[in-house]
Amino acid sequence: MQNFAAALVALFLVVPTAFAAETDLSAAVTRMAKVGSSSSPSFSPDGKTLAFVSTLSGLPQIWTIPSDGGFPRQVTALDDQIQSVTWSPDGEWLAFLLAPGGGMNSQVYLIRPDGTGMRQLTAGGQVNNFLAGWNRSGSRLWLASNERSAAAMDAYTYDMGSGTLTHRANNPGIGGASDESPDGRRAILWRVQSRSDGNLYVIDLKSGAEHLLTPHKPPGTFSNGRFLDNDTILLAGNAERDLIALGRVKLDKDGRPGPLEVVASHPTGELQSLTLTKDGRTGLLIWNVRGRSELEWLDTQTWETRPGPTGPAEVVYSATFSADGKQLAFVANGAARPTDIWVYHRESDSLTQLTHSPHAGVDLQSLVEPELVTFEAHDGLTLSGWLYLPPERSGPVPMVLSFHGGPEGQSRPRFRSDFQAMLSLGIGVFDPNVRGSAGFGKRFVNLDNGELRFDGIRDIKACVDYVVGEGFADPDRLGIMGGSYGGYMTMAGLAWYPDMFAAGANLFGVVNFATFFAETEPWMAAISKVEYGDPDTQAELLARLSPINRLDQVKSPTLVLHGQNDTNVPVVEAEQVVKQLKAQNVPVEYVLFPDEGHGFRKTANRVTSTVSIVRWFERYLLAESTTGEAP
Repeated sequence: MQNFAAALVALFLVVPTAFAAETDLSAAVTRMAKVGSSSSPSFSPDGKTLAFVSTLSGLPQIWTIPSDGGFPRQVTALDDQIQSVTWSPDGEWLAFLLAPGGGMNSQVYLIRPDGTGMRQLTAGGQVNNFLAGWNRSGSRLWLASNERSAAAMDAYTYDMGSGTLTHRANNPGIGGASDESPDGRRAILWRVQSRSDGNLYVIDLKSGAEHLLTPHKPPGTFSNGRFLDNDTILLAGNAERDLIALGRVKLDKDGRPGPLEVVASHPTGELQSLTLTKDGRTGLLIWNVRGRSELEWLDTQTWETRPGPTGPAEVVYSATFSADGKQLAFVANGAARPTDIWVYHRESDSLTQLTHSPHAGVDLQSLVEPELVTFEAHDGLTLSGWLYLPPERSGPVPMVLSFHGGPEGQSRPRFRSDFQAMLSLGIGVFDPNVRGSAGFGKRFVNLDNGELRFDGIRDIKACVDYVVGEGFADPDRLGIMGGSYGGYMTMAGLAWYPDMFAAGANLFGVVNFATFFAETEPWMAAISKVEYGDPDTQAELLARLSPINRLDQVKSPTLVLHGQNDTNVPVVEAEQVVKQLKAQNVPVEYVLFPDEGHGFRKTANRVTSTVSIVRWFERYLLAESTTGEAP
């Protein structure tokens, strides 16, 4: 069969000229923004085919491809984006999660691998749903839904035989199931009651009795619960420790858990994920080590670990074994490598790139890879970040600070079309991990809760002091940007430090905690009170933390981008910023996407957002003057 890479050459004209040399900025940035992605790999039971989600058609849809390479075949051609897919153990069905309009009201569907027989399993409308996955026999599918209460994501199963949804457990806040025991008697539930703390439980599916697996003194993070066998559970967690490690819990004959034991840890990294072969004898551990992924094999008979395959890019995730355990598929992504699926063949110790997401007109060899740097905050806390410098740099350069979402997200060296496009113009990028970021331990991720968020805002200045003080950035040509919580940090930077930035770009960011708590999904509001502050008891604190109440200080031209269907950070957040800045005669541009939710997934919208961002910073950072007047 024709090789996938060769086939793409026939489909996409690859222009050899590096896009940095292009004279038409919009055309060059458009090509960069069109770089595709492939993710969510899932093997067929015989291991001969992989289902995955890809943007090959311009919108994330389901495709299949032979696991030894070949041409991909499109399974779905829907008008809405698909978020994930998983193949049933009997091979008959693909379960997938579809996001209408890009909103949080995602729905679970089934479809045959040949694209026929599609049917919706969940209620539709404004009900929110998560897809968890199949039990081992494929007799039922686990999912989570807020159908019972808008403020809670409860655990449900869909029975393939009867076609009925069964409510399994109430979850205050959000939660769901992560695994079902091989004998089908028990399941592991995860629950997050606040963004700072969660737990795992084991539930008896016949009686409904629950037992806590992760007793600890809050805060704590627990995930990746997996049954090694009917009586042994493995999980990722940080009870009584700072960094997330691999733990083991033994169940007695009545299903009651014993103590949590740490069986694998990393001296400087946190456990990102655990994947087990079907027979449970081998595990793959992916460690997050200051943003880069390290892979490690685990022998569950001896509990010894050894180095795993070297990832083809800095970040590896979504690992899954074939049923016979001979193949391992995963997603890899790097600063200079688009998101693609790779397969590791255990018997031959060989690695194959299975998908080749198109990058027409973009020379990947010309892309910039960042340097990991560390620096001190105002209080001596060590912070870090990824520093991207233009290849032809001579002295301090215009630079954009980009803040990640979350807040408990993490900046990692991933492919970013907006970063690379700005770098091609001579604009540097600093992608920091300020306090509150994940991946650096329990203490660090909780250093911005409540009143401590003011220290997080001070970290913005520490970032600027570092890049300017080290001679990387021109202090008169600084920009700031970010999405979601990164949008909050963008507006906080513009409001608290009005003379520091020449321009800003706020992507679907929170600006007013009062309206955020009132308008966001109720389950999102419920889990956010410890992180930000409780609107019922700490309204004054939330008002002081809200950039909207300091917007009269903002002087810098501001670009605002938002999805109309965003129920995570509702569009009212953007509208407040635009209205007030216009009233103050601050240059502001508003780009609203009527068919997107929290983030931009459709290719046309990614192009529009990337071109808008790059044009904005070209306009205000590369002009002869940075006083707010366009050249």
